Amino acid sequence: MSRLIKSAPGLPPASIAEISDTVQIMLARLKSGGEKVARDYANRLDGWTGEITVSPDELHQAARQVPDALKQALAYAHDNIRRFAEAQRASVRDFQIELHPGLTTGQKSLPVAAAGCYVPGGRYAHIASALMTIATARAAGVPHITACAPPRRDADGTALGIDPATLYAMQLAGADTILTLGGVQGIAAMAYGLFGTPPADVLAGPGNAYVAEAKRQLFGPVGIDMFAGPTDVLILADATADPELVALDLAGQAEHGPTSPCWLVTDHEPLATCVAEIMPRTCARLGGDNARAALEAWEAMGEITLCASREEMAAESDRHAPEHLHVQCADLSWWQSRLSSYGSLFLGAETTVAFGDKASGPNHVLPTGGAARYTGGLSVHKFLKTVTWQQARGEALPALAHATSVISRAEGMTGHALTAEARLANLSPRACAANES
Repeated sequence: MSRLIKSAPGLPPASIAEISDTVQIMLARLKSGGEKVARDYANRLDGWTGEITVSPDELHQAARQVPDALKQALAYAHDNIRRFAEAQRASVRDFQIELHPGLTTGQKSLPVAAAGCYVPGGRYAHIASALMTIATARAAGVPHITACAPPRRDADGTALGIDPATLYAMQLAGADTILTLGGVQGIAAMAYGLFGTPPADVLAGPGNAYVAEAKRQLFGPVGIDMFAGPTDVLILADATADPELVALDLAGQAEHGPTSPCWLVTDHEPLATCVAEIMPRTCARLGGDNARAALEAWEAMGEITLCASREEMAAESDRHAPEHLHVQCADLSWWQSRLSSYGSLFLGAETTVAFGDKASGPNHVLPTGGAARYTGGLSVHKFLKTVTWQQARGEALPALAHATSVISRAEGMTGHALTAEARLANLSPRACAANES
C-alpha cells in the first residue's frame, strides 16, 4: 500500500471564470475590430507600438545577434526535431482496398491549409518551442505557417520586439509569416487571419492561462493541439537511483514556476527520505529567480510517494498520467512495456527530461493535467486530416444497394432508401435476381 512521504498542499485556485470572461470579451473585440484592436492590445498589454509583421531586415538583424554556438545548438536540435517529425509523417500511410469486387475504399492524409504556431514569452525565452511547433507543421506539409511571439522588454520595461534567438529559431524552423503579438491578441490574429495571413486551421503551442483559454474558446471552427495547463514531471526511482540526480531533475522541472507539479514515486524509503531532505538546497543551486520558482513549486506542488513494489509504482504513475515521465530504475524494458499513461517517456538516469524539452527530437508540447490518459503530444498528426474515399461500380451495386435500402427503411429514412434503390435501375435483370436470391 502506497503512502505519502511528502504531500502537495497546492495553491489557491485561480479565478477560472474571470479569465474565461476576459478572453471572451477580447476575442469578440478582436473578431469585430480586427487589426486595429490587435494593435491596441499589443500597445496596452505589451507596450508594443512597432510593426506587427516581422520584416526580412528584422530577421537578418536578429540572426546577427545570435551567437554562433547557439546557432549550432539550434541547428542540431532542429535537425533532430525535423527528422523525427518527418519519420512520423512517413508512418502515416495512404491506402486503398477493394472490399468486394467493384467496391473500392481508401484513406488519405492531407495537411491543413494553414497553421498558427504560438511561441510563448514571459520570464524565459522559449526558443525551443519555436522549433517544436513550426518544424512539426512544416514536416506535415502545411503550405502556410504563421507564427507569433510577444515582444521582450528591457530593464526599464520598454518593449524591444521578439527575442532575437527566438526570432532566429522561428525562421530556421520554417515560419512563413512572423507576428510580434502575444497573448489572446496573438492567438486571435492567427485564427482570424489578420495582418495578411490566411486564417489558421490549427492552432498549436503552449502559453499562459489566457492563451490556453483563447484556444479553448476558439476550438471547433479552429483545431487546436490540446488544452494545456501547467507543466508537470513524475520520476520513478528505485534503489539504484542517485538521490542527488533525482532531486536535481525534480528541481530542473520545478523552475517553470509554483503551479508546476513534480512527483517522485519510489519503493525505496532511504531514497525518498534523502530526496525530501536535499530538495531545498538542490533548488538553491539554480540561483536567483529560478531557485525561488523551483522552491515554491516544490513546497506547493511537490509530492513523494512510497510504494511497496514496482507494480504499485507503475499503477501510481498511470494514475497521475504525467506530462513528463522519467524512469530511473533497473530493468528499463519492463517499465517501457508496463507504463501506459504519459506524454513522453524518458528511460534511464542518463536521459534527462531537459533533452526532450530542448533538442532530442520528440515534441515537447505534451498533455498536462492527466490528459495523457487519452491523448499524446503534438505531432504531425495534429496538422493532418485523415480522410476517406469510396467508389462503387457494377457488380458491387446489388448487394450494397440492397443492404443500404433495408437499413434505411428500418430507420424510417425513405430518401436514403430511394437513392440506393435508384442505383439498381441500370443493372441487368440477372444481376438483380442473383442479389435477391
